[in-house]
Amino acid sequence: MHIGAARNGALAARSCTASLSWGNQTLVVAESAAEVDLDAFGTDFGDDVPVAAFQIKKADSECCMDYEVYSLQKPPRLLRIITGGEFFSASDLDLEGTVEIVTNDAAAVDGFDKFTLGEMDSPPTIVLRLATTHLQDASAQCQPYFDRQIHSIRAAIDPHDLENFRKSDGTLTGGPTGSSPEQLHQLRAVKIKVLEIVWAYLYSGREQQAWRSLAAMWPPADFNRVRAALLKSRASGIQRVVDSTPIEPMRHKKKHAQIFDAVNRPEPGSTLELIPPEPILLQRPPVSQPQPELLMELVVDRAGKVSRAEPVGKTQWADPELIDAAYSWKFIPAFKDGRAVASRMRIAVAPRQ
Repeated sequence: MHIGAARNGALAARSCTASLSWGNQTLVVAESAAEVDLDAFGTDFGDDVPVAAFQIKKADSECCMDYEVYSLQKPPRLLRIITGGEFFSASDLDLEGTVEIVTNDAAAVDGFDKFTLGEMDSPPTIVLRLATTHLQDASAQCQPYFDRQIHSIRAAIDPHDLENFRKSDGTLTGGPTGSSPEQLHQLRAVKIKVLEIVWAYLYSGREQQAWRSLAAMWPPADFNRVRAALLKSRASGIQRVVDSTPIEPMRHKKKHAQIFDAVNRPEPGSTLELIPPEPILLQRPPVSQPQPELLMELVVDRAGKVSRAEPVGKTQWADPELIDAAYSWKFIPAFKDGRAVASRMRIAVAPRQ
């Protein structure tokens, strides 16, 4: 991958490129893009096909990324492009042995009822599973996550403001009689939160609960209009590229995946030999004062994402911002017998790194 400047008339603009190479063969992934990010490398989505997954934004003016997944079998080839999300992240953060792609349906909700994406705290989340080229919506299997999101949003709504919103026309082209600009701003904030609750139910496979929540919180006279608009916007988003009906909620919790030890290295040539994770992106927050070197133990899932991070050794305290930053780090995952696996590793973090 390369990030540099490209001439644009008398000015220079950022230009990103990416390619996959074997020997003297090269496959161009992105050229003259506004943003390129290597999200995963070497993992598989459950079908034993190792892949590289890139997030690509073609222009700064676009709201969304393209997620391009390439097979790493020789010669590499494009398996799938997923569009419409503000971000994409492949992970097995619950360490249940299944790599899933988390995104949001940004393209579907940007502009909904004249709201911009930047005004929303919780655009609708989608959890996808990809097997070779077959894409499924697995969001219904993550209902506990959506429930926590719904609880948090509900707690932030003032009952008095909600009642005022229910007395409006719903579109907020005209709020309750005599509303000041500040009151209209507050009504817009409540309206966004109501929409985010309804989206959380709708996208997690609970349509009837979505409509019950909408009926309880939305102006009654505007219910049918907004319900139809919600269904239309959802159908125009990532659901367009999903290949089959959504996966049903799980009845039983999955078993946890085995976590291999990449801390204590076996002797070379051992049948238990593990290829440890290799860093793709490690970034720490700036430090305001000198700090000693910190030894951290990480659990890196089979998509190369950090599932757990904690200090080890003699350190009794660690900068919480550093611990938080560790959850954004990316690795090529550990390999055993040619397959990506979850592993436990240790890394020393210097005061300046």
